[in-house]
Amino acid sequence: MRRDTIFYQLFKRSPTLLFELLESSPDRASEYRFDSVAVKEPKFEIDGVFLPLTTDKPGIIYFCEVQFQADQLLYERMFAESLLYFYQNREQFLDWRSVLIYPTRSLEQSRILPYEDLIHSHRTTRIYLDELGDIKSLPLGVALMVLTIVDDQIAPQVARDLLARSAQESSIPEVGRGIIEMIATVMTYKFINLTRQEVEAMIGVTFQETRVYKDAKEEGRQEGRQEGQLKLVKLLLTKKMGTIAQTQIKRVEKLSLERLERLAIALLSFETKKDLKNWLDEL
Repeated sequence: MRRDTIFYQLFKRSPTLLFELLESSPDRASEYRFDSVAVKEPKFEIDGVFLPLTTDKPGIIYFCEVQFQADQLLYERMFAESLLYFYQNREQFLDWRSVLIYPTRSLEQSRILPYEDLIHSHRTTRIYLDELGDIKSLPLGVALMVLTIVDDQIAPQVARDLLARSAQESSIPEVGRGIIEMIATVMTYKFINLTRQEVEAMIGVTFQETRVYKDAKEEGRQEGRQEGQLKLVKLLLTKKMGTIAQTQIKRVEKLSLERLERLAIALLSFETKKDLKNWLDEL
C-alpha cells in the first residue's frame, strides 16, 4: 500500500492539515490549496504542493514529500525539483518551505552532507509520525495522519476512538461528516481488500458508497495494476540495459499506468540508455 496516496487524499480534502504539523502557519492558511505541479526542462511532476491564494502580494509555497520507503536520493530530488519550480515561478511566491513526513526516523536518507544547511534551516521541517506522541492526545487532524501507521490489529479501535472524538469536538455537522469521511478513507486504504460493509462493521459507522469510497477503492485497484506494470517495466529495463540511473528510475516510477504500458512496448525497440532518456523527455 502506498501511504503517500492516503496523505494526498487527506490534504486534498483539508489542506490546513499540513499546518497542524508545523510550529507556525502562513498568513491566510485556510485559503491554501493542495495540488501537484509540473516542472519543465527537464519535465517532472511534484506531487505535494501547497499553493497560497493568488493575490497582488506573493505568499509562501510549501513543498511536501510523504516518504514511506527508503530513498537515498530523496533530498537530491526534492530540493532540485522544488527549487527549480520556485525559480521558474519566482514572481508568484515570496518564499518557499519544504516539509518531509516520515513514518519513522529510520527511513530518512543517511547521506545529508551536501544539504545540511538546508535541512537544518527554518525552511525545512521533518516530521516523524511515530514520534508525535500518544494518538489520543494529538489534535484530531494530526491523529488522522498517525492512524495511517497504526498497526492493523488495533487500527479499528483507534478509528472508533477518533470517530467518538469527532462527535464530541465537531459542533458543525459538515465538519463532522468531513472527519468521518477522512477516517473512512484511511481505513479503506489500509484494508483495501475489504468490502464497504466490512469496513463499516470494523469501525462502527455507516457511510454511503459515495465518490470518496469509490475513488479509494478504484485507486487501490489501479495502484495494484500500476505496481505490477512498474515491476514488469523495471525488470525489462534491467534485462535489456543493465543498471539504470536512479534519476531515470524515479521518472519511470512517476508514470501513469497508461504510460507504463506504452513504455513496456516502446522499450522493446530501445538499443541504448539514451533511448530511454529521449522517450521520457518527449512526454
